[in-house]
Amino acid sequence: MAVAENSLSSTSDTKPDTEIQSLAEQLPLLTDWLPETWMPFWHLVANFPLSGGLLVALMSLVLALLVRFVIFRFLMRLSRISSALIDDQIVDCLRSPVFITVLLFGFTLAVKTAGFTAGADVIINLLVSIIVISWIRSVLRASPMLFGALGAKRRFAVIEARTVPLFDLSAKLLAILVGVYVLLLVWGINPVGWLASAGIVGIAVGFAAKDTLANLFAGFFIVADAPYKIGDYINLDTGERGKVTAIGMRSTRLLTRDDVEVTIPNGVIANAKIVNESGGPHLKMRNRISVGVAYGSDLDRVCDILMEIATAHLEVCDNPTPRVRLRAFGTSSVDFELLVWIENPEFRGRMAHELYMKIYKRLAAEAIEIPYAKRDVYIKELPAALSTSRPQPE
Repeated sequence: MAVAENSLSSTSDTKPDTEIQSLAEQLPLLTDWLPETWMPFWHLVANFPLSGGLLVALMSLVLALLVRFVIFRFLMRLSRISSALIDDQIVDCLRSPVFITVLLFGFTLAVKTAGFTAGADVIINLLVSIIVISWIRSVLRASPMLFGALGAKRRFAVIEARTVPLFDLSAKLLAILVGVYVLLLVWGINPVGWLASAGIVGIAVGFAAKDTLANLFAGFFIVADAPYKIGDYINLDTGERGKVTAIGMRSTRLLTRDDVEVTIPNGVIANAKIVNESGGPHLKMRNRISVGVAYGSDLDRVCDILMEIATAHLEVCDNPTPRVRLRAFGTSSVDFELLVWIENPEFRGRMAHELYMKIYKRLAAEAIEIPYAKRDVYIKELPAALSTSRPQPE
């Protein structure tokens, strides 16, 4: 015991006089953790510090294996009782960091107990750094599982499904920042100076990459506000129309009807007027078919024909039912509008084509005229120059 204390005191005398010390210099002796009843046994082992360190390392290994193969197996069986999958995934994510924490923390106590004078602080800092990194990795794995389960579609969702990526990214950033802060403390580095330097660098980077940062912040707001989601058909006031295939933190991608992918920065799309054709209570979309017939036509028959064509088409929705409306008396035609609902906005162009073809053929078969602009020119008399120049009949 005396040898161990002397070796440890020699190392503590050489500590640098700094406000923030490394974690290795702040760890207590193993004797601070032992109960009084174990002290006689410890006095026997302490005469041989190296043997004591090996004993502590062996005990930590046994304890870590006990936690991994006994306690966690019991927790896995307990979690399988419930129908939810998230508890199994969380227990699986915790298995590795808990095992590493128990094992390596025991090794740090073993290094302290063994009384090494050369490189002990570096070894302990390395072991604790591995513990911190294992927990960061575990949080990064568990974050999408946890928020995905919280935002799952059920009767009482904790968070909105559209905000799951936002919460997931925020949790990962927070885990990385906290982990880096703890690592700095472990190695005895004052994080205040680093934060000040990071602030100056952040200002410089902000000016240099202001467009990129604007797109990133716009991406956060798009994810949170959710004016559209993946799979929606949207129209922008700049003329783009397409299916949303990806929503990133920097840009949004649209697949047009020409099978061309358009990438739009989030900073641009956040300030644009967005028409979401897939929005509303359902995916269905109303398609308007404008039809003009000549004055004097049987208007009731025209309404019946348009309704028959709409209801006979297999891809026109039955609910809501198709409708025919007389919209205006035009300059040369009576203007009708056939309103039909289709299952997907993607079919709008094809459905309009098919309905127009059927309407044209049916009206032609029924001898109902579809008027077009015509002009009749009447010549009252020829100009005098033209009448004198014409040859007179013999």
